[in-house]
Amino acid sequence: MVTLSSDTRPIIGRGPPLGARFFFLAVLSITVMVMDHRGGYLDTARLWMSAVLHPLNVIVDAPHSLWDWLTGSFADRARLREENAELSEALRIARTKLLQHESLVEENRRLRELRKASQGIGDRTLIAEILHVTVDTFRHRVRINKGADDAVYESQPVLDTFGVVGQVARLDKFTSQVILISDAEHATPVQVNRNGIRTIAMGTGSLATLSLPFMTAESDIRVGDLLVSSGLDGIFPAGYPVATVTKVERSSADTFATVEAKPLAQLDRDREVLLLWPSTPADSPAAQSNAPNAADKAPAEKSPVNNPSTESSSVESSVPTQTGRRSDAELPN
Repeated sequence: MVTLSSDTRPIIGRGPPLGARFFFLAVLSITVMVMDHRGGYLDTARLWMSAVLHPLNVIVDAPHSLWDWLTGSFADRARLREENAELSEALRIARTKLLQHESLVEENRRLRELRKASQGIGDRTLIAEILHVTVDTFRHRVRINKGADDAVYESQPVLDTFGVVGQVARLDKFTSQVILISDAEHATPVQVNRNGIRTIAMGTGSLATLSLPFMTAESDIRVGDLLVSSGLDGIFPAGYPVATVTKVERSSADTFATVEAKPLAQLDRDREVLLLWPSTPADSPAAQSNAPNAADKAPAEKSPVNNPSTESSSVESSVPTQTGRRSDAELPN
């Protein structure tokens, strides 16, 4: 039979008193803190404790870190898409401005070349812009943005940086129609710059070819010769480049040689042309255009197509008249 002990002393009262234990632990803590502060004796212990507790810290912080990573990734992707769209738009705008800048630089270069080419030729020049080009294969006409209000007159010479382009064929108040030297109905009195031989360069309906049908087989003309305006028609200034000879064929059975030339003017690429008021006598169309009521007198002048020079008339009188040539009244606007 088990016998219970009759010891009735309280359990709490066993051992040292609580006040003594508290005092002992406080003194121990203060001593350890002083020693650690002065000698750093607990640094190694702290390192080991942090190493032991690091995995626990990682596990506890993992959900929060994962959430931050997910939200940050989606935010970064959205921000990158927005920045990419903004940069793409800025790049398109920059490219457009660059193209406009290059276009302005090229236009400025062409205008400077036109001004440079006009120095020393005539009393007055005016730059005109090409507005419309005739799409007919054989009718090489263009419309420019200068007309009677700008003192333009019919038969006025039109040039570019490289050579003769044509002449004004029809005059309106604000615009004008220019017939190119390559038109099948146009004839330009020229001379070989090397030896001064005079002849007429006829348009063929091709922008790259002029024909010289009145050069005899004995004429001293060669491939590569420069053809310049003779100035005898009273329209084009003398000595202005027109074309270079590209083909010379002679046959003993033919009286005339087959001679072709290439226009120097960029007839298929010009965007601006130069209207010229050459130095001419007082009774010339250019002088009359500068007189009072020039706009009223201009329509009365005849187109160079139907008003050939003395030289062209003398040559054409010996050959049959070209078919298909029409008067100014029949020329389309």
